[in-house]
Amino acid sequence: MSKKPAYEPLPIQFYNKPTLELAKALLGCLLVKETDEGICSGYIVETEAYRGPHDRAAHSFGNRRTKRTEVMFAEAGRVYTYTMHTHTLINVVSADVNIPEAILIRAVEPYEGLDLMETRRPGRQPREWTNGPGKLTKALGITSDDYGKLFTEWPVYITAGYLPTHISSGPRIGIDNTGEARDYPWRYWITGNTYVSRR
Repeated sequence: MSKKPAYEPLPIQFYNKPTLELAKALLGCLLVKETDEGICSGYIVETEAYRGPHDRAAHSFGNRRTKRTEVMFAEAGRVYTYTMHTHTLINVVSADVNIPEAILIRAVEPYEGLDLMETRRPGRQPREWTNGPGKLTKALGITSDDYGKLFTEWPVYITAGYLPTHISSGPRIGIDNTGEARDYPWRYWITGNTYVSRR
């Protein structure tokens, strides 16, 4: 049985935006994960949009439908987690049903649960706790078990935060073998934020 979130999640209607617009709207929002150990949260400071069937960098390029990508074909606002190397990465499913698009959360600025984040990321400076997509999931306690859940429900959800004063954009990272898609300026970040993965 799902528990009641400690904070009020953004409504599902928040996710009903075109993918690129949503990728920018997520900046400044608070990503929260509740576990038995406690609550950890961080302000989203960097995102990357992946636009499905026609985006060579997307897992769902060519409408590829697999056990991993299945949730991308669901409604916007679902959690899409996957494993890269040994790291879990978390995405927000976007666009309409059967249009498999998603937004990778690349970095967050720690807000709550700093002591717990430090135990999960031992021996690292605070900036290195969450300045990358695999780092932030480790720090917040996000795992592959969160796959398919809604961002409007416990235990992983997104709440209102603050409105960034300036947003930058540029090419996505780590997708060199994707033809012209590697140049699409679909990475967005809060300008000047020290937790952005690559500046």
